[in-house]
Amino acid sequence: MSDKSDEFDHRKMAANLFNNTWDLIDKKERSIEEEDEMINSAHTSRYHWGVVVASGKDPKAGPLNLQRGDWQISRVYSILKRYEPALYHAKRCLDISLKNEIKDFDLAFAYEAMARAYSLVDDKSDDFSKYLELAEKAGEKIKKTDDKEYFFSELKSLST
Repeated sequence: MSDKSDEFDHRKMAANLFNNTWDLIDKKERSIEEEDEMINSAHTSRYHWGVVVASGKDPKAGPLNLQRGDWQISRVYSILKRYEPALYHAKRCLDISLKNEIKDFDLAFAYEAMARAYSLVDDKSDDFSKYLELAEKAGEKIKKTDDKEYFFSELKSLST
């Protein structure tokens, strides 16, 4: 197998696993096996994106793929009410966003991930309010109307 074929395989695997994770996120009820699959699928997608980005061979792959991968992992753990890994991956998502000057929709969702992770803490720490406010401010700057509406619908789920 050539390097180009390997690269395509990693990219294809990353995208397919990302989509598989979304399918599991969208389910209203999941079995324990599906919860395990959701965790493993999200992590494996992020791993494959890491391989693609690190190779530098795909001009369409970059920090945004890594940022979105960590966002998705954080969302998975938030759904499963697992605070520590949700917060860890939310922080990674935000760090990648800030380091690479990722803006708009993706920056807003990085702040949303932080707020969502902190929402799992019983006392709703000051950090929850801080990141919710940052998410709202970043959300207001989203250029595309559909993206902005989607973002605020997701953000609203934090207060319900």
